[in-house]
Amino acid sequence: MEIRVLGPVEVWADGRLVDAGAARQRAVLAALAVDVGRPVHVESLVDRVWGDTPPPRVRHNVHVYLARLRRVLADAGAPDALVRRSGGYLLDQPPETVDGQHFDSLRRRADGLVDDDPERVELLRRALELWRGEPLAGLPGEWAARVRQDWHRRHTDTAVQWARGLLRRGEPDAVIDPLTRLADDHPLDEPVAVVLLHALAAAGRGAQALAYYARLRDRLADVLGADPGVELRQLHQAILRGEIAAPTPGPSPAPAGAGLVARPHPDRPIPAQLPSDVRGFAGRGPELARLDALRASAEAQPGAVPLAVLSGAGGVGKTALAVHWAHRAAGHFPDGQLYANLQGYSHSGVVRSAEQVVRGFLAALGVPPREVPADEQAQTALYRSLLAGRRMLVLLDNARDAAQVRPLLPGAPGCLVLVTSRDRLTGLVATEGAEAVVLDLLTAEDAQALLHARIGARAKAERAAVDELVRLCDRLPLALVVVAARAVVRPKLPLTELGAQLRADGRLNGLDTGEHDSSVRAALSWSYRLLSASTARLFRLVGGSTDVTVSSAAAVSLAGGGRRAVQAAFGELADAHLVLERGPDRYAMHDLLRVFAAELSAEHDPAGDRAEARGRLFDHYLHTAHGAAVLLHPHWDPITLAPSVAGVRPEKFGDHDEAVAWFTRERDVLIALVERCAASGFDRHAWQLAWSLTSFLDRQGGWHDQLAVQRTALVAARRSGEVIGQAHAHRSLARAHARLGRLDEAPGQLQRALELFRELGDPANQGHTCLDLAEVADREGRRAEVVEHAEAALALYREAGHRYGQAMALNAVGWYQAQLGAHDAAVQACQQGLELLREFDDRHGQAPTWDTLGYAQHRAGRPAEAVVAYRHALALYREFRDRYYEADTLTHLAEALADVGEPAEAARSWRTALGILDELGHPDAERIRQRLTAADGS
Repeated sequence: MEIRVLGPVEVWADGRLVDAGAARQRAVLAALAVDVGRPVHVESLVDRVWGDTPPPRVRHNVHVYLARLRRVLADAGAPDALVRRSGGYLLDQPPETVDGQHFDSLRRRADGLVDDDPERVELLRRALELWRGEPLAGLPGEWAARVRQDWHRRHTDTAVQWARGLLRRGEPDAVIDPLTRLADDHPLDEPVAVVLLHALAAAGRGAQALAYYARLRDRLADVLGADPGVELRQLHQAILRGEIAAPTPGPSPAPAGAGLVARPHPDRPIPAQLPSDVRGFAGRGPELARLDALRASAEAQPGAVPLAVLSGAGGVGKTALAVHWAHRAAGHFPDGQLYANLQGYSHSGVVRSAEQVVRGFLAALGVPPREVPADEQAQTALYRSLLAGRRMLVLLDNARDAAQVRPLLPGAPGCLVLVTSRDRLTGLVATEGAEAVVLDLLTAEDAQALLHARIGARAKAERAAVDELVRLCDRLPLALVVVAARAVVRPKLPLTELGAQLRADGRLNGLDTGEHDSSVRAALSWSYRLLSASTARLFRLVGGSTDVTVSSAAAVSLAGGGRRAVQAAFGELADAHLVLERGPDRYAMHDLLRVFAAELSAEHDPAGDRAEARGRLFDHYLHTAHGAAVLLHPHWDPITLAPSVAGVRPEKFGDHDEAVAWFTRERDVLIALVERCAASGFDRHAWQLAWSLTSFLDRQGGWHDQLAVQRTALVAARRSGEVIGQAHAHRSLARAHARLGRLDEAPGQLQRALELFRELGDPANQGHTCLDLAEVADREGRRAEVVEHAEAALALYREAGHRYGQAMALNAVGWYQAQLGAHDAAVQACQQGLELLREFDDRHGQAPTWDTLGYAQHRAGRPAEAVVAYRHALALYREFRDRYYEADTLTHLAEALADVGEPAEAARSWRTALGILDELGHPDAERIRQRLTAADGS
């Protein structure tokens, strides 16, 4: 039998988990297990399990739980483990039966050995492996908190001793990851910081060590108002002087303790956004050397941010070189790599703005949407602040001009920026001192090496044919890659025959690839000619209809065909390197391939067929997004769509989570499609797709994208003369402005939306808008208007017979009336709202209404009733795993418990709330911490 307390309290027997009962019963077991082999007095048991608030018949409860535990232990093969002893009870088992005692036993054995003894390191590692997470997880109370804190201290000390042992053996790499996680959990623990700093430097990661020291120094100053200790400062100086030697080869690293840290909580994520490295990369030796020299120079003499511009004609291999070098150099940038395609030369002419890219980078750097500043200059400033002191690589692919790039440049040394463009971006060279790397054709030798790397042994056997292919492809990488792909998928065809086919296909004109037009066009047209008819059609339609990634599900609607046929066609296109695989079941095209496909579509597909295909694609995304939006908000009235055209197969979702997952995958595609629909004359699709995105973007904090999407929707709805689309766009714009704190922008938009909904005779949407007006007025402190707007919404919902809207309005009326002191009216409104919400079985809606009811009851002087309401809300928020609102409700509950004379329960609620808020990194944590300090001092 094994009893585990270094994590959730569990009983194991013969490899199976034995049910140890409810939380209170497991608390009794834990209270005995931590003193295994020693009697625990009944009074001590009561204190450990119930603290200062034992129930009236607590001794009876103790005996009930002990009887149940005897059955649990008997089921685990130890029927006599629980023994009565002089006024208490004894868990009569060997100490190693309990993982906490085994942990201490291994530590004591290790302490009896000298530091360099390999057995000492092994004993410490075995002790750490016993650690499964938060000790006594889920058990409340002061005693559990004290025991937990003590074990955390011992665990941290054990981890530090283990790491020092491996450092003495010359194995710093084995400890860096677990120590980093430990330092994240204990950010002010200087012994942990010392050993991590030493390990980073000894592993040759001096820059990362210095950056970590700088962050630690700032944190100590901010939190404690203190400088790093003497040992840390001395180690820092030693690293600066280069006195920490890299390790000498030693024995294989001991496996890191699986339980060294229960879960990683890094202060900041380390983005790794680079596309996959290029298979069969060849050549570009001088260019790679120049980039290596730029990096090395910047490391040796930090100053301005090193910047390189890789320029050249389309298809010359700029992105391939940048991505390949970035992967090769990634180890020099331990804080991560950022990547963005700026779409400077996209087929549609829609270029990504620097602001869009900055927001994407902020998300990758761990900034929650709600913390992204509203102002675009502030966003750029935040981006640069986050990069300061970090060693990161930033790859900006396919830039249009210098103006697009400048806002994306870091402001402090440590990072390196790579930019690719067809333009030489001389402005960056002249002003920012960029290294200009101009790519020309591959040398003949490098071109041959590329074909050898991709084709394999056949290339060695047919050297003359390889030379001819190199000549026909004009040594241009894109053409060579396409030809190599065709050779791979036709392994029995001699390369000489491939060359003959390529010579016969150099006939089309007009592709804008500069002086190498003939070689690219010959390679592409030859590869295209070998496609099956259905695959060739899909290639033309994808290239001519969209310049974003596309899934096979969307392509089924685009082609008006079957899923299996489309998936097979994409496989054929991928084999021929005519599409790029961008993830599971997602495909994209190189800019030149897209232009080529669009030209072929214009040549071979009638205009009506092209328009129908584009309409099917737009219909697919619109109807799929609309269905997903309804799942996100099942009780609101959806807009009405026209039936989809023949051949469209929208995707279907089983539940809310599937809908959110689809929106998350397709977010960038959908945002781009709103603009594409409007630009293609599909104005109704544009505003209806924007409506379908509204709820998802609002919940995800995508308010900047919401503004861009809804502005496009408003223009499209005005152009098509659809008042309903204009009204929805105005309302969505207002909500986005309000979320971003631009409260002066929101009322005008909402008033215009309200006017348009009145013009349409739509009371339900007028009600929605009035609730938004109430929210904005509340945030602006215009309390007199708040209840007026909320009650107007309620009246409009009643006029419309919109019972769910009535429930939401009643909750709002209740909350605002409670704020104004009309507590009894607030209680009545909330109770009516709850009745309606139960009709819909809307547990999500019930949670905030219960919370509002608790607030009103408490302010009305009825704290006992408030406790009941808050506990209903708390149970629901826990059911939904809504951590923030769980903490918010716990703070309300704590205040009510304090007022009914249950200070211990109140303190427990506050502590639980504090733990959640600390875990979330929420600023409200400090307010709760101060409240607890005040309570403890009273």
